[in-house]
Amino acid sequence: MVLPGTPAAPLRVAIIGSGPAAFYTAEHLLKREDLGVELDMFERLPTPFGLVRGGVAPDHQKIKSVAAAFDKVAADPRFRFYGYVEFGKDVTLADLREHYHQIVYATGAQTDRRMGIPGEDLRGSHPATEFVAWYNGHPDYQDCQFDLQQERVAVVGVGNVAVDVARILCRTPDELAATDISERALEALRQSRVREVYMLGRRGPAQAAFTNPEIKELGALGGADIVVLPEEVRLDELSRAALEKSQDRATQKKVEILHGYAQRTPSGKPRKLILRFLVSPVELIGNADGQVVAIRLVKNELHATAAGTLQPRPTDNLEELPVGLVFRSVGYKGVVLPGVPFNDDWGVIVNDKGRVLDPDTRRPVVGEYAAGWIKRGPTGVIGTNKPDAAETVVSMLEDLAQGTILTPAHPEPAAAEALIRQRQPNCVSYAEWRRLDELEVARGRAAGRPRVKFTRVEEMLAALGPRQKA
Repeated sequence: MVLPGTPAAPLRVAIIGSGPAAFYTAEHLLKREDLGVELDMFERLPTPFGLVRGGVAPDHQKIKSVAAAFDKVAADPRFRFYGYVEFGKDVTLADLREHYHQIVYATGAQTDRRMGIPGEDLRGSHPATEFVAWYNGHPDYQDCQFDLQQERVAVVGVGNVAVDVARILCRTPDELAATDISERALEALRQSRVREVYMLGRRGPAQAAFTNPEIKELGALGGADIVVLPEEVRLDELSRAALEKSQDRATQKKVEILHGYAQRTPSGKPRKLILRFLVSPVELIGNADGQVVAIRLVKNELHATAAGTLQPRPTDNLEELPVGLVFRSVGYKGVVLPGVPFNDDWGVIVNDKGRVLDPDTRRPVVGEYAAGWIKRGPTGVIGTNKPDAAETVVSMLEDLAQGTILTPAHPEPAAAEALIRQRQPNCVSYAEWRRLDELEVARGRAAGRPRVKFTRVEEMLAALGPRQKA
């Protein structure tokens, strides 16, 4: 058998998803001068970029500029984008095996982990993922309702997503109006009556997952004073010893920043952002109408596990905070893909260095790979996906060299395109996405904003006009 991978007989690769991991995988493959390759990228929405568009906070425009690098990848003539084409619905795994030598799953972590406490499903209790998707204009979440008339809000978690949620709740309308937040969310936040936002961390300040730039930003909000309890940022002996041993300068700086906040006197800004540590929610308390009215917390102390990590242990000390809105931000989780081996506990595709594994035999599934959060779990920042994708590409090329690839009956690009357009006549090309992008930026320019997003699929398709026929 003559292996593909030459210009005359290119390696045909399907990439499922269009976020950073997907584009970094494409970039690594396209940069290989010794490889003839053609890539087709599939995205369930008409718009690409995954969490860069739908997850990065609207007031963090600089982070979103990574999309310019993805545009360069998409400009390669060997790259095709099929937007508004859903894997498992419009095209199946069996379809892809008939048309591609290798398949890469880069679908991210699309849902949230639950707290597992009584009252979690009361009205007013929400996953942070839904709120983030809502204010970022994700089409799946535009009908969500969040009662921003409540004066007190709890955000459970102290990672960067929790910080984003708290910061957006505390921003002034003028600050938000300078971003690309969705118009629906901007109007709702203009009418917000939120006055106190609590961020709740189960461990201490040295273990908080937020990064230093994120926590520094919270201290410079125009409309909110930051409040930290001195006793909760005072390091316990175990944390102090661990920090002295590690000499982790970033964590040392984080603790210094929080100690500085603990010394501040509120200046009378209209809102308060209160950071709490060493507390865990044990129950959401509701009224007779099923609405959250309070969150019950247990005070924790840290103890060292057998592995040496510091974990929280509940004490007998309980307290209640009166809150009418709760956002849980205790971790993302991947979603099962039809026919793809999945570990429900970890929320990832079963894999070894990107090679998808049969869960029974633990042997690689020929031609199938994973990259990004669906591969390793929701860790790291956008750039972390670049070396992650590189590892997966190494596995792909090793397997190609061994001839361990799929043998599609119809590897021709035209065959795949004909099938896709038959199944989904409204599929969106990258050129069409660029038209949508230009329209959004123009709408934003007219309003003095970076862009005004289309937030409904129907709006996007209508803006593009009559669809190309198969």
